[in-house]
Amino acid sequence: MIIGIAARIIKHKRLVVFLFVLIAVLSSVAQFFVSVNYNMVDYLPDDAQSTQALEIMETEFTGSVPNTRVMIHDVTVQEALKFKDDLTTIEGVSDVIWLDDIIDLKTPLEMADADIVDDYYKDSKALFSISIEAGKEVEITDEIYDLIGEDGAIAGEALNTATSQKMAGNESLYAAMLLVPIIIIILVLSTTSWIEPLFFLTAIGVSVIINLGTNIFLGEVSFITQSVAPILQLAVSLDYAIFLLHSFSDYLKKTSNPDEAMQLAMKKSFTAITASAATTFFGFTALMLMNFQIGADLGLNLVKGILLSFISVMVFLPALTLLLYKWIEKTKHKNFVPSFNGVGKWLMKFKIPSIVIIFILIVPAFLAQSNTNFIYGLGEQPENTRAGKDLILIQEAFGDSTPIVLLVPKGDVAKETELVQELEEIDYVTNVISYVTSVGEVIPPEYLDESITNEFFSEHYSRIIVNTSTGAEGEVPFSIVKRVQETADSFYGDKAFSLGESVTLYDIKNTVTKDNTLVNFLTVITVALVLIVTFKSISIPLILLVTIQSAVWVNLAVPYFTDSPLAFVGYLIISTVQLAATVDYAILLMEAYNHNRKEMTALTAIKKTLDEKLFSITISASILSSVGFILWITSSNPMVSSIGLLLGRGALLAFILVVFFLPALLVVLDKFIRKTTYKTDYYEEK
Repeated sequence: MIIGIAARIIKHKRLVVFLFVLIAVLSSVAQFFVSVNYNMVDYLPDDAQSTQALEIMETEFTGSVPNTRVMIHDVTVQEALKFKDDLTTIEGVSDVIWLDDIIDLKTPLEMADADIVDDYYKDSKALFSISIEAGKEVEITDEIYDLIGEDGAIAGEALNTATSQKMAGNESLYAAMLLVPIIIIILVLSTTSWIEPLFFLTAIGVSVIINLGTNIFLGEVSFITQSVAPILQLAVSLDYAIFLLHSFSDYLKKTSNPDEAMQLAMKKSFTAITASAATTFFGFTALMLMNFQIGADLGLNLVKGILLSFISVMVFLPALTLLLYKWIEKTKHKNFVPSFNGVGKWLMKFKIPSIVIIFILIVPAFLAQSNTNFIYGLGEQPENTRAGKDLILIQEAFGDSTPIVLLVPKGDVAKETELVQELEEIDYVTNVISYVTSVGEVIPPEYLDESITNEFFSEHYSRIIVNTSTGAEGEVPFSIVKRVQETADSFYGDKAFSLGESVTLYDIKNTVTKDNTLVNFLTVITVALVLIVTFKSISIPLILLVTIQSAVWVNLAVPYFTDSPLAFVGYLIISTVQLAATVDYAILLMEAYNHNRKEMTALTAIKKTLDEKLFSITISASILSSVGFILWITSSNPMVSSIGLLLGRGALLAFILVVFFLPALLVVLDKFIRKTTYKTDYYEEK
């Protein structure tokens, strides 16, 4: 059947190439119409506190949650009030809060509460808390920068979003400019033709472009997906092209007919490519079951990408290779790869130390990776950027500040007064802005102008802003969110809602913590099922999974031992991606070992296998590792950068364990493998 399909592809190779190029061109245009979403709250489940609160806020109130702080230098109180008016006139800016919203400025500042004054005005510096409309962060922050000049500073969620948006396109281009030459150099070393690496990249590149273009049917993708998915797809699926063209080169030594050699290569490599694609496909499918929809968004794109890469390698690449085969012949070069004969014998000298070291490390690594400190948001901007410097300036002058907005049922002013009093007693709460604190409980709202009451009341809800002197996330901010929610619940039950950056991150923490167990479990189970079907064995999948999962645990344990907080989305993605992507190395080694083991003893077979396959595994690992480290180096987005570092380090660790630890296990557990594998036909010494 495969030979028949291969024959049709080869017969109509011109049509196949034309169709793929046409679809790629259309997709390259379509990708510009796919919007990118930078708002984390949009990816929380519908029943999350933040999601429900945001719906009420958008329906009932014209304003939104303060998400940005703006600081200006060398101003008087009157100049600060004028500046506040200027901020208010910027389209997309709302809820500009300053000192005059907290105290009566007709009273001399010396007589006011010094702690309250210092939160907004200190040493001739004024700090404003504002809300910037979602989707307009770039334009509005640029306009504010024009207003405040070089000496002013901006910090907050909206600025982080704007910075990420500005850098995303440039950084993707920069990453590609670094990555493509590195991959070409690696592939040139692994082939005997100068042009063959371009075939690899063209086949996978076309599938990446088609994947990006087909996102138009989804409408939008997350910024994580936009930044990570194309490069991950390229790195993970490049192996398929390498498998096929290496097999094609082998058959060209046996037949002078390129068409026949390609048919045989497609048949031989189909099983290996299918197994490799299947483990990655089902591993990424697990991401789609996350409640935190960024995982689902990335999972869908990667699953789609793997499927498109598989089709491209099995349909487009054979047609393209045969159509331009004469160029392969014209651009032949000598083999740059030295002989690996004898490397297996050398590696097996470390058989026992490898097993001992990994079994010593595996338990501490497992415990450490589950106790790492996590970051749930975008993280702070690097200090060498304007955003990073601005944040430091504001923190040095005024400290941290994160507002929490409470929405409670309207009507009972006495209850609201009591609630505000209790909120003001919570540690790290600097002040509470509400109707009863700003206007007073004795003045009925109906006696005031709507411009005043609309700041605090909607048709059904009262809005209370709780300002805190902490950052957006961490043990203390999350404990404050919990305390504020519990206090509001004690008055209003489940009819009270909260929102704000720290509330969103607290909801993300609670959501992804539940996702973690499910995703990891499903990834291991699905990959295990593919391996069981591939090798018809119970022990072989177990050995391969122990090898790769050990590399995952060691990788994720490093942040714990170095006391470096880790982006939780990165943790979730890498625990899935590293297993699904690097298990290919183990599959490649295992398939060759199985073949050799039928003709020789376990020790001899593994030595021969390492001699034959070490270079291929090195090529795959070096490509994936290069992709990871380049993402880490080029991205200013802390979340994307951490994913890159984990991916690069994870690929290296998986490579080390596959060439040291896995061969040792196969030799030591040879008898166990034979007893738990269907029809091994292994060679036995007489």
